[in-house]
Amino acid sequence: MPSELLPFFSKYWHYVILGIASYCLVNFLWNRKKKSECENENENDEDIFDKTADEDDLPALPKDLEHISFVYDRPSEEEMKKRSREFYAISNARRTIRFFSPDPVPIGVIHDIIGAAGTAPSGAHTEPWTFVVVSNDKMKAKIREIVEREEQQNYLKRMGKKWTRDLTPLKTNWVKDYLTVAPYLIFVFKQTYGILPDGRKKNHYYHEMSVAIACGVLLTAIQYAGLVTLTSTPLNCGPALRCLLGRPPLEKLCLLLPVGYPAIDATVPNLHRKPLADILVEFT
Repeated sequence: MPSELLPFFSKYWHYVILGIASYCLVNFLWNRKKKSECENENENDEDIFDKTADEDDLPALPKDLEHISFVYDRPSEEEMKKRSREFYAISNARRTIRFFSPDPVPIGVIHDIIGAAGTAPSGAHTEPWTFVVVSNDKMKAKIREIVEREEQQNYLKRMGKKWTRDLTPLKTNWVKDYLTVAPYLIFVFKQTYGILPDGRKKNHYYHEMSVAIACGVLLTAIQYAGLVTLTSTPLNCGPALRCLLGRPPLEKLCLLLPVGYPAIDATVPNLHRKPLADILVEFT
């Protein structure tokens, strides 16, 4: 050690030792925390276990829930092959559309589509979703104003150069004409919890996954009915849109879907999906 440093260390050696020990301790705890997060990643995916719930709370389902026989008409193998091919063809034709026709769509079709989405499975059958349908022109104009205001900030400030560069080939921007052109806007809200008749909270287990599955069914139902949509997740618009639509704070906006017929001159990017071999892993 250089002789000029000896007076410093002789006077402050205990601070040096304390600093080194503190650094080692913090580094140890940080690495242990990261290891624990990796080991318990599946537990931290979502707050599915409400540790504050009262054991005396009403159960999600009645204890004496009746179980009935499952009615099933087993199709032949040929019929299954036919159905699966037809369903794949319909699903594979689905495209994200940004150009809509203003032509009206029967409201009964929209009701059936949402009814289909409501058949999705959910944790403990809590059905943690709300679907809001907007067809009123004045309301759609207010929605567009909110979305475009926030989207302009997203594109100019929040999203960053890489994100906006990656979107450039898709020809997207903050102008959302389809919000006032499409005959219907469907909002999908997730209910983070429920409210019991007596005012207590009700656990909604796996609400993220449950609503995600319902959204998948909804998109497929839209396609099967012969309509088109755009999977829109407007950043930073959730609270304002929730208030505009009169939804309670326990609901969070997940998806905004314009729904209708495509415009006659609608275009889509010339993109192709991965082949089955790239997405399928089999153990036989």
